[in-house]
Amino acid sequence: MTSFRVTSAVARTLATAALTLGALVAAHAAANPPIRMADGVEYMCGGADKTEAQFLQMVSPRWAATLEFALGQGAHGTLPSDVQVLVRDKYNGKLVMETTATGPLMLTRLEPGSYDVEATLGGITLTQQVNVFNGMPVKARFVWPSNIDVPPLAGSTIVTQDASAARR
Repeated sequence: MTSFRVTSAVARTLATAALTLGALVAAHAAANPPIRMADGVEYMCGGADKTEAQFLQMVSPRWAATLEFALGQGAHGTLPSDVQVLVRDKYNGKLVMETTATGPLMLTRLEPGSYDVEATLGGITLTQQVNVFNGMPVKARFVWPSNIDVPPLAGSTIVTQDASAARR
């Protein structure tokens, strides 16, 4: 039988490595946005910083639908947040989900089906149809003009975007 003798220097090195790895794992977990629930639908929002955006892009294939919110050209450095999101069944108009997206990316676990998604920022509502198929993640991009005022404008405008342009 072989016995191993661990020196104090090796033990300190192993302990330091374990603590460092534990700290890195804890820091990574703290950076991930929480999974939330709205009207029985799980969702996750974020992406305001590079690390969080990379994480959300990495996990997005595991979510049914990714909604991306952006301001048009000329609004460099400005990321929309506090976007009001309504998801309705396309065929019966029933409200499926109502929440506020707190970042430029929102991942949702919608059931397979056809939905009208309304996203409101600065008093302007953009609407897109989103078709969710089992096992096939879908993306929809909502882009507001760069000259809108955020926080909300007085009154509201509804604009329908072509979802096919967002599937590139």
